[in-house]
This record gives sequence, structure tokens and C-alpha cells, in this order.
Amino acid sequence: MTGNGADAATAGRAAAAATGGPPPVLLACLGAASISASAVLIKLADTGAATAAFYRCLLALPVLAALAILEQRRRGPRPRNARAGALAAGVFLAIDLVLWNHAIADVGAGIATVLGNLQVVFVTAAAWLAFRERPGRGFFLALPVVLAGVVLVSGLADGAHGTHSVAGIEYGLGTSVAYAAFLLTLRQTSSATPHVAGPVAEATLGCTAGAAVLGLLFGGWQLGIGWPSFGWLLLLALTSQTAGWLLITSSLPRLPAALSSLLLLLQPAGRRGAERAPYRAPAGRRGPGVHRGSRRVTCGDPAPATGRSSR
Repeated sequence: MTGNGADAATAGRAAAAATGGPPPVLLACLGAASISASAVLIKLADTGAATAAFYRCLLALPVLAALAILEQRRRGPRPRNARAGALAAGVFLAIDLVLWNHAIADVGAGIATVLGNLQVVFVTAAAWLAFRERPGRGFFLALPVVLAGVVLVSGLADGAHGTHSVAGIEYGLGTSVAYAAFLLTLRQTSSATPHVAGPVAEATLGCTAGAAVLGLLFGGWQLGIGWPSFGWLLLLALTSQTAGWLLITSSLPRLPAALSSLLLLLQPAGRRGAERAPYRAPAGRRGPGVHRGSRRVTCGDPAPATGRSSR
């Protein structure tokens, strides 16, 4: 990294050394690994994406709220504008999850996976323009290699794509923009103070509300789920929404935005590995999906057919 990006990276390493904590790159990689199995857990839960997004956040809130209260006692309260920013970040995440369903319906899993992972481009460009974080030469050398890997794990290279449409491409780009906005907003709100659990709890609350509203608007949201689905979503809440995003959020302020977004592209590869784990679908039940015969998308989860995780 060069310019301010190098300064941020140096500051991140200095902060890690000063606090005695692990390097932020390690935290980001562990966080990406923790959320990589999200799509597999959603498939096992066998609910729509809006329902899964709502419950993964709702079930994570008690643990995150308790951690945030303990953190506030130790480090003091967070400013109101930082709290509002974290809530807005959660709404961006909810938008990302819903737009992803639309992209899958129109252009298929492979193309939508590639479009969805363009968040790294949007994050880098926004950080460069807004925060003067100029990416270094190494980033531009690594980016095409990583994106090529995303194409391979997405199945696009094997012809796993659907009908092309302008609307589907717009949805795919929209999910990248929404995810980039989520990452940048969460990064900025969590960098103002040393808090970690607080920003994640507030973002999770925003995503809970956003998923409920968007699920009602687009359809497919349900409150009544079976105990097996509840169990898988509880596991999703504890692993991805709690542990995964606590690790990622602790690393975001200590890394250049371009590098952190690049490290999160480890998700598709990690998810492909998790997908190979043997499991048996519930008897008599078909996996959720997107109905291509209609422009109205039922918020079923298409992510298990893709290389991109469901965050």
C-alpha cells in the first residue's frame, strides 16, 4: 500500500502490537472463514432469505447486546452519531441480501456471484476518493487473481448462469454497492471509538429491522418456523453474525479499506469447502430457491447454488 493506505496499515500493526492483540489481517481472515458457511446453514434451515436474515440477526441480538453492555461499562458509551451510523450499516446489509435474490432470478448464480463480489472495486474506489486511501501496486496485482478465483468457485466458468437481463445486472451491481456501503459505514462508525461489540450489535439491530421491512415489501417473510430450522439459524447467528462479524469489525478500522474488502473475498472459497461437508436434507422437503417464472421474487435463498456466501 502507498500513501494513506500505507499509513493506515502501519497504524493497524502498531495498534495490534500496542494492545497485544492478534494482527488485523489474521482477524479478518478468521472472520471471513467464520461467515463462509452461512449459505450452507441457510440451506439446512430451509427458509427464505428474508426470514433467514431476520432470524440470524434477531437470535444474535441477546448475545451481542450483553457483550455491548459489558463493553460500554469498560470503555464508556459511544456517540449518538456512531450508533446511528451502525444502524444504517445494518440496513445496507439487509438491502444487500434482498437484492441478491433478484440478481439470482434474472442472471443466474454464476454471473450474480461475480457481480456481487465487485464490492471490492466499490470499496476501493470510495475509500480512495473519500478517505484518500490509495491502494498500492500489490493490490492491483492481487485483484485479478482473486476475482478469477471467484469466477471459478462461482461455477460461471462451467456455464452455471441463467438468462441475461439488464435488470439482473442492475440487481447484481446493486448488491455490491449495498455491501460496500455496509462495510465502509461499519468501518467508519467503529473506528471512532475502541468499541467492537457495540457497533456489531447496532448494525445487527438495523439489519433485523431492514430484513423485516424488505421481507414484507417483497414477500417471502415468515415468523413461524420449525425447530430444526430454528436450530440451524441459531447456529448461524452464533457463528456468522456474532463471532464472524466481531472478528471482522475488530479488524476493519486497523486495515486499509481495499485490503479488508479483498480479504473478504475468501468467503466463496471457504463456503465451497463447507458445502462439501455431508448433510441430509429434511425428508419430504425441497430446498428453497428463486422462482424464475415470475418477476416477483420469493425471498428463498439462492446462495447455496453459488460461490458467494450469504454474509
